[in-house]
Amino acid sequence: MEKLLYITANPKGLEKSKGLQIGEAFLESFINERPDVEIKRMDLFQLDFVQMDADLVFARGKLAGYGYTLDQLSETERKKILKMHALADEFIGFDYYVFVSPLWNLNSPAVLKAFLDNLFIAGKTFTHTPNGPKGLLSGKKAIHIQTRGGQYTGSPVQELESGDRYLKIALNFLGIDVMNSVIAEGLDLYPQKVPEIVAAAKEKARLAAKEITGISQPVLQ
Repeated sequence: MEKLLYITANPKGLEKSKGLQIGEAFLESFINERPDVEIKRMDLFQLDFVQMDADLVFARGKLAGYGYTLDQLSETERKKILKMHALADEFIGFDYYVFVSPLWNLNSPAVLKAFLDNLFIAGKTFTHTPNGPKGLLSGKKAIHIQTRGGQYTGSPVQELESGDRYLKIALNFLGIDVMNSVIAEGLDLYPQKVPEIVAAAKEKARLAAKEITGISQPVLQ
């Protein structure tokens, strides 16, 4: 059975978050097309996972470059590196990934970057080759649903947006096929147009859900 991991990075909850509402439209459409796929929800603001601190940095370095074994790590280092690998192993077990996050201060919430840090494990999610690093998660698909208060697409500040751009770079690095993102922007600039903006994004999300299953043509940005 194929599996989809639905990852959210918004603490506001479904009732107040436009992004989560758009994400639900995606899920409803996806379930309608692929009721056979198992779906797991993962709220990063509720998830207990390790972050890159001194213990984890030293543990990774010892294992990767200095020939240490797990038994030679300190107890704290060993617990953290094992927890990191467990999260990466869980992530690898899915076929589809949906990331739902807002744009905060030009980037995604910090919790999303911290989560992604757990996935960069040489020999597990990518490998080093004579031609550079190569992702090992080929055959999997991902999509990002993002809300923005400002207007970035086609504007002078377009290049300042780093959240959607970094997520795509990270997932592509791991070998994942990343679809066109579903973006709802201008939510703070045009409050009177919010219902219209959200409705349009929901429709794009529904179409993207069909696309990710291979049922329809690509969704235009």
